[in-house]
Amino acid sequence: MVKKRTILFLLTVITALFLAACSNDNKEHSNMNHGEKKTEQKNNSGNMNHEDMEGMDHSSSGEVPEGLKVAENPKFKVGSQAIINSDHMEGMKGAEATIVGAYDTTVYTISYTPATGGEKVTNHKWIIHEEIKDASDKPYTSGDEVIVEANHMEGMNGATAVIDSAQQTTVYMVDYTSTTGGEKVTNHKWVTEDELSAK
Repeated sequence: MVKKRTILFLLTVITALFLAACSNDNKEHSNMNHGEKKTEQKNNSGNMNHEDMEGMDHSSSGEVPEGLKVAENPKFKVGSQAIINSDHMEGMKGAEATIVGAYDTTVYTISYTPATGGEKVTNHKWIIHEEIKDASDKPYTSGDEVIVEANHMEGMNGATAVIDSAQQTTVYMVDYTSTTGGEKVTNHKWVTEDELSAK
């Protein structure tokens, strides 16, 4: 009887030690992956770039800025489907999009430090001319400094930004389902005409 109890006790201890070791290994693996993810979110200068979309509002209410001109003859009609070719957000490239809105405007890539603090964001795609505070009548050019009134990412609204590039084009608001997580994104702002292809 004593021998059976001793064997049972030893088996219990061995099982407990084995489970504890497995648990610690999983935690270390999880922490390692988390650390790798955080590291990948910075470029070589320590800044976030346009591919680092943590804090980005993928979906929106669908409201557009005042004065934004509806495109008269867009390549992709409202209600039609297209394939997204841009990869400035995880799960976007290759997704099938439904066109919700099409507008003619100037789009900008910008670099800015969030108004809420944090790391500088570089080459963010996209904001449009109508999302700039007290926007001038003429488009801005590379190097111009502006105040952003868009809410695409946390800390963007009210931030001072430098224009990296400007392009006159048709921009689209789209609905799509993420190719990575299956998340349904509605009224995403913005995708440019050259980032879409026919289905």
